[in-house]
Amino acid sequence: MQAQQPAKPQTLTLVSYAVTKNAYDHIVRLFADDWKKKTGQTVTFKGSYGGSGSQTRAVIDGLNADIVNLAMAADVSRIEQAGLIKKGWESRLPNKATPIHSTVVAFVRPGNPKKINSWKDLAKPNVDVVTANPKTSGGARWNFVALWGSVTKAGGSETQARQFIRDVYKNVEVLPKDAREASDFFIKRKQGDVLLNWETEAILAKRKGEWTAGYKTFSPNVLTSQPVAVVDKNVDRNGSRKVAEAFTKFLFTPAAQKAFVDNGFRPATAEGKAYARGKFPVVKPYTIEAFGGWPAVTGKFFRDGAIWDQIFRASR
Repeated sequence: MQAQQPAKPQTLTLVSYAVTKNAYDHIVRLFADDWKKKTGQTVTFKGSYGGSGSQTRAVIDGLNADIVNLAMAADVSRIEQAGLIKKGWESRLPNKATPIHSTVVAFVRPGNPKKINSWKDLAKPNVDVVTANPKTSGGARWNFVALWGSVTKAGGSETQARQFIRDVYKNVEVLPKDAREASDFFIKRKQGDVLLNWETEAILAKRKGEWTAGYKTFSPNVLTSQPVAVVDKNVDRNGSRKVAEAFTKFLFTPAAQKAFVDNGFRPATAEGKAYARGKFPVVKPYTIEAFGGWPAVTGKFFRDGAIWDQIFRASR
């Protein structure tokens, strides 16, 4: 009887947003080792990392992604609307297909000379704020939601939220294209007094020794959600569905959740949360569902001519 031949090696293309790279560099190795032991098949990964909006457009325009992990559900939904991902992707995995969370923090200069100790301090005169561009960066859209919620979730009106964000963006001179570029602008180029960015980015910068001055975590704060999905049209063409689906499920295992926590992400599973206990500041969280979900938020704030465009024009 002839021995069964092992499956041919498989390469998966993982497309994600900028700040996940460190975590995935570790997780893909964990998965490849686990998959090899279970099936005998060798799996390698090609990774593509950048602004979530830019990555979404690249997939729609033909980037052959097997798996996407993007900064917000709205970006995955855009790929679904382009006919590449089947409807119902959120229900294929736990936690609405969201293996990781984060929140928004403020990097401050050594000694915090501008006394940035609360959300409202970002609107003070002579404070140079760095944040990415919501037109290209999912992380920047979360920053916007955090700023809006800092007013409305603390009892303020939408009129007050508009004025606050207008004042903050008056303090923004440059809008980098994604979270990683925003960090480089602030940390490496030493531009700006305060940086709004992912908590994950702050933790990694501190761990690498790139940023030792610290960061501020304000409350209330948005609990960001970064979903994962198999790109159905591509995996069926590539013959990679089985291993791609296995990889997305692997992201919810204790090993992957631990790796995410170790790389600055707030976990999604009970095991991950137990491991993360005491590792993150406590905040009063709210989610995007508090504003009606991403379809409502995108229409209200980020479609052409909507509130973001109005505020940005008024702040120039």
